[in-house]
Amino acid sequence: MGLQDVSIGDAAPHEVNAIVEMPKGSSNKYEYDPERDVFVLDRALYSALFAPADYGYVAQTLAEDGDALDILVVTTFPAFPGCVVAARPVGVLLMCDEKGKDEKILAVSARDPRFNAIDALEDVPDHLLREITHYFRTYKELEDKATQVLDWHGRDRALTFIEECHARFLAGKERVPTGEACVFAEPGYPAEATS
Repeated sequence: MGLQDVSIGDAAPHEVNAIVEMPKGSSNKYEYDPERDVFVLDRALYSALFAPADYGYVAQTLAEDGDALDILVVTTFPAFPGCVVAARPVGVLLMCDEKGKDEKILAVSARDPRFNAIDALEDVPDHLLREITHYFRTYKELEDKATQVLDWHGRDRALTFIEECHARFLAGKERVPTGEACVFAEPGYPAEATS
C-alpha cells in the first residue's frame, strides 16, 4: 500500500487527509512519484522564501490543473514529506498560475489542540493570511513565472472545492493544462485574469 491508496478521509470534506510535500519552513519542493512510491526533490525555490505552513495535497482529489488539490496545513511544528496529516479546512485562496486556476485550501491540524478554536477563515490570524498571500504572490518571480493571487474565501467555498475535486478524482476526469490565460466565469474570480 502506497500513498496513492490513502483515502480522502472518513469525515471529508470537513476533515481530510493531507499529504505533506513541503514542510513548513522549507525551500525544497518535493513531489510524490507513485510509480516508485517515493518522494523526489522537484525543485528548490529560486528565491529566499520558505513555506509558511506545511504544503501538500488532499488525498483522492483532482483539481482542474490536472494535479491533486493543493492544501496548506497550519501546524505548530513542521511535518515531513510523506506525512499524512488530518486537516480541518477553514478557507481557500483563489489564484492563477501558468497552468490556470490554482486553488489553495487552508486548513489547520485536526490533531493539535492549539488549533481547536480555529474553525473558520475569520479565526486565522490576519498576519498569517498576509504571509501566505505574499508567499504565493512572489514565490515564482525568479523563475520568470507569474502568479496572480486573487482573494481569500471562507470554509464553505473550501468544502465545495474539496467535494468537486474528489468527485473529479472518482470519475477519472482529467483536464490537461494548456498554459493559457486564466479565464473564469464564476463567483470569486475576475472575468479575465492572466497568469
